[in-house]
Amino acid sequence: MRTLHVAPLLRFTLDDEPRPDHAVLVSGDRVEAVAPVDELTGAYPEVRVRRWAGTLGPALLHDGPLPPAPSPRERVHALFRLGAAAVLADHVTDPALRAAAARNEVAVLAAARPPALVVGGRADLAVFAADGSCVATVVAGRLVHRRA
Repeated sequence: MRTLHVAPLLRFTLDDEPRPDHAVLVSGDRVEAVAPVDELTGAYPEVRVRRWAGTLGPALLHDGPLPPAPSPRERVHALFRLGAAAVLADHVTDPALRAAAARNEVAVLAAARPPALVVGGRADLAVFAADGSCVATVVAGRLVHRRA
């Protein structure tokens, strides 16, 4: 199923200038298109649309130990509340934590790489409010966190 993620502003990279009236079309676990909202809604009139308040862009790489929590699953979900969809392998050496990351499709990377929205790339997205807090996180095309 395709989903169109729409926010008032969109960034292709974390330090890219925000673009107004753009959206990300996700199909399965991949970014199918990034374009102006009107263009995508015109081309895909029946697509499910999720509208977010804030700035939409790539999900973050968490470069440090995972937040403390009672269980590995909760530690992974704490990442989602931060807008992260990837971690460095050095920080998930515990087998239970690595398994929880795998079950939740968190990307475990050998080396840091700058997050970016890329057509054909994995659909790891995050929406951030003006104060920097995470509004929503999408990992491999799946909504895993939404602030109430």
